[in-house]
Amino acid sequence: MKLPKEYLLSQLLNHTVKGNINLNYGNGENVWMHPPVHRILGWSSRPSNFDLKRNVWKLNQISQLIDNDVYVKGDPAISDLATLNRFPTLIQANLINSSGSKIGIIADFLFEIKTGNIKFYLISRSNPKIPGSSRWKLKLEYIVDQQPGLVFCSCDSLDDLPLIKSSLKYDFLKKGKKIIDRFDDMKNIATHRLEDWLEEDEDIIQNPELKEKSFYTDNIKSRSFSSKKEDEPWI
Repeated sequence: MKLPKEYLLSQLLNHTVKGNINLNYGNGENVWMHPPVHRILGWSSRPSNFDLKRNVWKLNQISQLIDNDVYVKGDPAISDLATLNRFPTLIQANLINSSGSKIGIIADFLFEIKTGNIKFYLISRSNPKIPGSSRWKLKLEYIVDQQPGLVFCSCDSLDDLPLIKSSLKYDFLKKGKKIIDRFDDMKNIATHRLEDWLEEDEDIIQNPELKEKSFYTDNIKSRSFSSKKEDEPWI
């Protein structure tokens, strides 16, 4: 089976690493990357919950991606969690805007399987582990600097970035804002119509010619005529 051209890191880490049908190396756990050039070199898997060792894989060891499994060729490099935690990474790093304020967290990225080059990062507003949270797309050209645990960008807020995936809460707030905006438009239209009606009524009062021809005087005349007719004796 042909490998996809691009893949999300979160998808890769969610896969079970297998050498073959009977050889299971556990689920993906951490990424192995080179942040200065925005490139992923590989990832690590955890054989079991009670095992302290970690299996480290290079990207070129991927042979197949089938359902929730990633099949690899060759043997892994053996390491431990303490050593892997010293590897530099931008995942879980705070995103800092042009004013020096935190606006999000780097939660994920899309990369090319063949080269390992990262295409763009996905930003979460808060804890990226919360299911269904929104994701914003951060292009590499927006990154101006990086330090351990920090990534500095040229944008002011997440609203400057394209929204890739929206959460239910974000959709609800967005729809609520649209409803409020529509209500404000209806209120403005009603206010303008009321002001026009009051101005027209004021013109009728100030202009005697319009007053004589107005709807109100016609009603008064018709009522006075009908009242006089009722007072006449029957013949």
